[in-house]
Amino acid sequence: MPAKPPNQPPSFTPGGQRHRPSDDDARPVGDERQAARRPQPPRTTPGSAGAPPPAITPRVQASPAPAARAPQAPATQAPARRPAAGPTQRASIGRDPRPSKTDPAEAVAAPKRHRGRRVAIIGALLLAALLAWSIGLLIWANGKIEHVNALSGAPNTPGTTYLITGSDSSADGAIVDPVTTGARTDTIMLLQVPKNGPPALISLPRDSYVKIPGHGMNKLNAAFAWGGAPLLVRTVEGLTGITIDHYVEIGFAGVEKVVDAVGGVRLCLDYNVSDKDSGLRWTAGCHEANGPTALSFARMRHADPTGDIGRAQRQRQIVSAVTSAAAKPSLIFQPNRQVQLIDAGVGALVTSDGTDIVDLARLALAFRAAGGKDGITGTPPIASMDYRPGAVGSTVRLDPALTPAFFQAIKGGTLPPGPVGGAPTP
Repeated sequence: MPAKPPNQPPSFTPGGQRHRPSDDDARPVGDERQAARRPQPPRTTPGSAGAPPPAITPRVQASPAPAARAPQAPATQAPARRPAAGPTQRASIGRDPRPSKTDPAEAVAAPKRHRGRRVAIIGALLLAALLAWSIGLLIWANGKIEHVNALSGAPNTPGTTYLITGSDSSADGAIVDPVTTGARTDTIMLLQVPKNGPPALISLPRDSYVKIPGHGMNKLNAAFAWGGAPLLVRTVEGLTGITIDHYVEIGFAGVEKVVDAVGGVRLCLDYNVSDKDSGLRWTAGCHEANGPTALSFARMRHADPTGDIGRAQRQRQIVSAVTSAAAKPSLIFQPNRQVQLIDAGVGALVTSDGTDIVDLARLALAFRAAGGKDGITGTPPIASMDYRPGAVGSTVRLDPALTPAFFQAIKGGTLPPGPVGGAPTP
């Protein structure tokens, strides 16, 4: 067989014979494999004048068992051609995929979204204004509170304890008394908020016969007359065994202003009164009372058949009525009334050092809770309403056998809700 011309491909043999590949033939890989698969330009043989040789067939090689080779990066696959766009598709090419502004659904939804945004913005502005006003009001109110160094510094006892006094003073114009000078207290209330158990509001009769530090035995309100708030606090702590955390003194002149600031309060009394000492004129039942009437209602004593006990009950009624009126939601939208109420209320108060407007708000809430169905109101156990030990006239004698345990239960919150104490049965 004549030898193959050197410029002929390996798969070409004269006479159109196929050369069957052998295992010794080189196997194209990588780019060479791709090149082997692409159609090759026709090759010429000597003397063929450029005509393609007959029966040229692309070489097909057998695929031997794959040999291990280094991993290669996957070939990037060309993206598939998209089908030709039809008339409808061609018309939509380049259009914004979002709904048209003329879409009826979009036209209805857009105004709703705008209204929602406006409402949210207005609400946020109102909330910010309300918070700013409230904070400013608190700062202003704190600056108006008068303080006194009243607390004794005794070790703390469980819970939070407030001592509330009502002061009659010839200096504030509430009373005109040429005999009594300086200040005296006709109202003394202990408000105890235990860690567990019901809150208790206990009225301490001003004529209670007690031991006053440095002065021996005398009426409770004498402690205030002799030593003001500090001596009264020490006396009450000695009587009750409970440390006072906050002292709050209310001037009687302030009662008128506070009641008028809340627009009057509804008070109830079940008998007729015509008392020249307090100036109270009352028909049995419930009535709307203005400031001067509420003040007379709180001070009336001699026309009350139960004396100091009945007066303490009326005073608690006034405080509860004022706190309820001040807590009305409508007051939020009356800034002028807020300023008037705080100005009148805070202006009538004297508190212990460190007691601020937040403590007073907590006191008001605790006062209301104690006066509710789940609270305790009343007096300590009383043995006699007319005890006369000599030299000090008629006094109120607390029951020496029951009083210590009573205050221990008040401190621990172990008494059940309801009224306690009161005048002894004849």
